[in-house]
Amino acid sequence: MLSFFSAIFTSDVIPILSTNLSFPLQFIPLFQMLHTHHLQPYFLFLSPHSHTVSFPFPSRTTTSHSPRFPVTSIRRGSSSLRFRNLGRASISNSVANGGTEHQKQPVNRAYPFHEIEPKWQRFWEHNRTFRTPDDDIDTTKPKYYVLDMFPYPSGAGLHVGHPLGYTATDILARYKRMQGYNVLHPMGWDAFGLPAEQYAIETGTHPKLTTVRNINRFRTQLKSLGFSYDWDREISTIEPDYYKWTQWIFLQLLKRGLAYQAEVPVNWCPALGTVLANEEVIDGVSERGGHPVIRKPMRQWMLKITAYADRLLEDLDDLDWPESVKEMQRNWIGRSEGAEMEFCILGSDGKDRDIKIIVYTTRPETIFGATYLVVAPEHPLLPSLVSIAQSKHVEDYVDLATRKSDLERTELQKEKTGVFTGCYAKNPANGEAIPIWVADYVLGGYGTGAIMAVPAHDSRDYDFAQKYDVPICWVVTPDGKSVDFGKAFNGEGIIVNSSNTLVGLDINGLPSKEAALTVIEWAEKSGKGKRKVNYKLRDWLFARQRYWGEPIPVIFMDDGGETVPLYETELPLILPELDDFSPTGTGEPPLSKAVSWVKTSDSLSGRPATRETNTMPQWAGSCWYYLRFMDPHNSEELVGKAKERYWGPVDVYVGGAEHAVLHLLYARFWHKVLFDIGVVSTKEPFQCVINQGIILGEVQYMACRDQDGNLMSADSTDLLNERKLEIIPAEKVMKSGDSFVLKENPNIRLHARAHKMSKSRGNVVNPDDVVSEYGADSLRLYEMFMGPLRDSKTWSTSGIEGVHRFLGRTWRLIVGSPLSDGTFKDGTVSVDEEPTLEQLRCLHKCIAKVTEEIEGTRFNTGISAMMEFLNAAYKWDKHPRSVIEVFVLLLSPYAPHMAEELWSRLGHRKSLAYVPFPKANPTYLKDSTVVLPVQINGKTRGTIEVEETCSEEEAFVLASRDEKLSKYLDGQSVKKRIYVPGKILNVVLDRENIKVGVQ
Repeated sequence: MLSFFSAIFTSDVIPILSTNLSFPLQFIPLFQMLHTHHLQPYFLFLSPHSHTVSFPFPSRTTTSHSPRFPVTSIRRGSSSLRFRNLGRASISNSVANGGTEHQKQPVNRAYPFHEIEPKWQRFWEHNRTFRTPDDDIDTTKPKYYVLDMFPYPSGAGLHVGHPLGYTATDILARYKRMQGYNVLHPMGWDAFGLPAEQYAIETGTHPKLTTVRNINRFRTQLKSLGFSYDWDREISTIEPDYYKWTQWIFLQLLKRGLAYQAEVPVNWCPALGTVLANEEVIDGVSERGGHPVIRKPMRQWMLKITAYADRLLEDLDDLDWPESVKEMQRNWIGRSEGAEMEFCILGSDGKDRDIKIIVYTTRPETIFGATYLVVAPEHPLLPSLVSIAQSKHVEDYVDLATRKSDLERTELQKEKTGVFTGCYAKNPANGEAIPIWVADYVLGGYGTGAIMAVPAHDSRDYDFAQKYDVPICWVVTPDGKSVDFGKAFNGEGIIVNSSNTLVGLDINGLPSKEAALTVIEWAEKSGKGKRKVNYKLRDWLFARQRYWGEPIPVIFMDDGGETVPLYETELPLILPELDDFSPTGTGEPPLSKAVSWVKTSDSLSGRPATRETNTMPQWAGSCWYYLRFMDPHNSEELVGKAKERYWGPVDVYVGGAEHAVLHLLYARFWHKVLFDIGVVSTKEPFQCVINQGIILGEVQYMACRDQDGNLMSADSTDLLNERKLEIIPAEKVMKSGDSFVLKENPNIRLHARAHKMSKSRGNVVNPDDVVSEYGADSLRLYEMFMGPLRDSKTWSTSGIEGVHRFLGRTWRLIVGSPLSDGTFKDGTVSVDEEPTLEQLRCLHKCIAKVTEEIEGTRFNTGISAMMEFLNAAYKWDKHPRSVIEVFVLLLSPYAPHMAEELWSRLGHRKSLAYVPFPKANPTYLKDSTVVLPVQINGKTRGTIEVEETCSEEEAFVLASRDEKLSKYLDGQSVKKRIYVPGKILNVVLDRENIKVGVQ
């Protein structure tokens, strides 16, 4: 790799002097294509349009994992280029045109962030400023463990949405360090997963190479934003030293019967060659790639999360989580109390057969209203229920159902479908024969896979009955009178039409709850059913037919198929290297191709055996990583007990709401298992969870075109389709009332909308570009200033310019105005003088507000408080050092690079990272002024602001000078003044001398 580039250009050709090569500008698309395929090393080009562009150029030294060298943009004539992952070392270059040296023009920046930020990033890294001691930590100090949901390192790198949560946790981490806490603030990589494997299959590149390259890029980007992570604790789920303990946890689950194998229907995607989770299937196709998905039974590893359902539910109450997240978990667990009831199957002759269908119901009191049964398409008894006449219809329906995910099948808004099996069952309460249907809205994995349908009292059953002309029988009414409501009555009430003396059951006239208990008691006595608690929660399908995942540490004996776990001393079971990791297409995982690895023997008996070739899902590594951060270098145990007792649980955990159920639920499950076996000392892993909002792309303004191609207003949502929409540039738009219109034709109203950032919409904002133009501190500050952390927000370039100006004003207030050459003198313009009372009041109000808002994670209003302070400070004649130093400390969690530089210029040789955070003095928080109403001859004419200790004479002088009040007092003879300190000033004028027209 060349270490030095000296580039000159003409209008048509860009020579690379150090390589003695030149390329026409028309070749740039070729270089961009090479860049897309990651051919490196990178060469630097300067375009005639005053921007740097970096493109890859192939050479014999190219490797597939060569590092990237992102270059910050510079203007023509700049004297230095900065490569972030080279420590932004200065690389000199001369720019000439036609052999004439250009005048060097300084870049117009609000302050020299391009020098400050790399300087302090190098300082922090060299001095390991944010390293949390491992063994020699002072455990008498309070601890604060603040954690980001660690990212999956995609090839796209960060966009500006990612730093939102990361900046929030960094502010908290820096603030708590300054308050004297031991702070644990680590970062790592959730690096296994399908995206890397799919990319590897498409390009032929091993997933580890692309994953490591992506990690390097993410790390570089995160460091460029000044986040105070303890990089000594960095972990990655793909490293054997890490997944050794993931495998160890699996063995503990297996020992306790919490991991087992079962033949279960799964979402199988032939194109991807893997099983997909329900949430990865949308409208019958895979979320990634849009490939068809079918349901088919396969041998799978399952984790018995249902054994912990009650504890997962009960312990939610003690957590400081968003109520919406807790409610989502409660609904996902879905605990319900009801009964299992037996329905005897009738033969074609109407007599009882030896087959019974067991149904689960949460409304046993409605059993007299059950007019049909529904079984799931995958119900094991279905083949024995289908009549010859209906067999073809049922077979076709079941085939269609296998192509739908569970989420699609249970969607409340979708039209219900089903097929009559040709078979009947006997209602145990009234003895009536009721038809048995197969319908996909019943799931084989929930309850018993069969339901008794009560269309009068269940909206879903009602719609089905109406569609297929099934009888409807009303058995619950609000007032005890039988009535057809014309729709399902889902509520509780008084039972009617529910008596059968032949079986000894009469619940007429009873309230719903009492009737339910009566039915359950009758069912248990008569052998027709029993009380049952059920859950929507299903056991966790834990196997994936993928290569890029943790190997499952079990073997199967060849002579008997016995499942044998590996010994803990055999861990980690290393993922073997494969050249061909594409799907087999048969359902066999890609690992089955590693024949020499698959074929093994039992280490104890020596008998031949076969390794498990499924791998763990991506969720596995992220279930416990927060524990490894506590003790990342421990080779003897997952986490040391003393360290876990000190650091656990995580105090604040920040991430997206999309992880509200699965990741958080799975992590809680594993944590409770580890608690039961003594590995951890707390019941829950995360005490406080915060979901940051989404940053949407810039607002897009759209109009439609009519059939003749003319622009027209986009008022109707019917017109808003991709075929007719046209994006209008923001500079051609203006606001008119509550709408946006076209400047050149205000009659054309535009549709304004911000979308989630995505490549397809072209609205992704790269943080590297923002850092290059405005600096990392500006990006950090802007993302916090956009609005409340938990709300969704819209990106605006003009907004970041505003906070950049604030930082520029801060810099000039403290350092002074730039010199004639654009540079700044050393030191500051602050003075060693005692602050005034006004200055102290202003400062301490700012301290109190910033502190309060950081504690409440209301970072935007904390920034507002600092802006108010700055506005006030600009009105002062002098700026005492003691006041300015405190303000710098307040700013430091938000804009750490600038704060460190200002702190250094104020004469401090050490970093401010551990300097105590300022505390507000209550003495200066009291409001010493009051608003005093002023009356003239008994009528209130205005108010003045006075000190609490203001005398009558001082109040009168202020009133006389007030612009509004002076017109009543100028030239007037005062008869007397009535003054109540802090309450009122009443001036009584001599009426004989009052000017005409004043009153």
